Amino acid sequence: MSNLEVSIGNITFKNPIWVASGTFGYGTEAPDLIDVNKLGAIVTKSITREPREGNPPPRIVETPSGMINSIGLANIGVKKYIKEMLPIYEDLSTKIIMNIAGTDIDEYIEILELMENQSSSITGYEINISCPNVNKGGMEFGIDCDMTAKLTEELRSRTDRLIIMKLSPNVSDIVSIGKASQDSGADAVSAINTVVGMSINANTGKSNIFTTYGGLSGPAIKPIGLAAVNKLYKDLSIPIIGMGGIVSSTDVAEYILAGSTSVQVGTANFRNPGTGEDLIDMIDTYVADSNWKSLVEMIGKVEIHN
Repeated sequence: MSNLEVSIGNITFKNPIWVASGTFGYGTEAPDLIDVNKLGAIVTKSITREPREGNPPPRIVETPSGMINSIGLANIGVKKYIKEMLPIYEDLSTKIIMNIAGTDIDEYIEILELMENQSSSITGYEINISCPNVNKGGMEFGIDCDMTAKLTEELRSRTDRLIIMKLSPNVSDIVSIGKASQDSGADAVSAINTVVGMSINANTGKSNIFTTYGGLSGPAIKPIGLAAVNKLYKDLSIPIIGMGGIVSSTDVAEYILAGSTSVQVGTANFRNPGTGEDLIDMIDTYVADSNWKSLVEMIGKVEIHN
């Protein structure tokens, strides 16, 4: 088997294939469909302070080469998450990254502090500052360098676990947000979250999403994700976790060459929850058949025309 190990901060992951937040539940729902312990990491769905029912339906619609969702961060809340999910994670050998979302800095801090008071196997936190389908919170941080820096500093001072800031493509300068995260203590950034999109039923004249706008994901946004990752790689010194439209080993290779250390599989999980497991074998074969000695050697090695 090829050397697929990658490192972020002081943590080594056995391979670069992660499953993305919001696309794989809490990581425990598909035991008969996939061996989650083979994954490099599971990023759980976003957790807020209080339980959330999310947005009213309809809140998912398929689009050409993708889908639009406006789930609205539906989740069980941090206290139930601690009580019900943490004991299950203790029996898993894969890394667990908890995704945290909030409407203000205090909410992010409270959730993280509640987690830090637990003895758990959580490896780190992905901080959702980039959700386009809630009315308040995430995007306010994700488009403002100062707010991103302040939030990162507050969280960094409260944990030694990994902090990964999840960046939005719906900004004028994603690199500035990434640098604000890095300079304030983040161990890595993940890019990209969904792109704001809309779907209309021409027969009825109605929006196909209750909230009118939602987050577009899937293969349609891969070029946007690749560009964001490469821009970040050129200016940041911390690792980047790439995502957006990954369905094949070729997609994984492209993200690694663009500058990703790891990748997250998202929309593809809705069609096949085993996509991540399949991609581990596929990228292993890809590296073995290539001239690369390890996956790490590939990071950022895209050849740019002069």
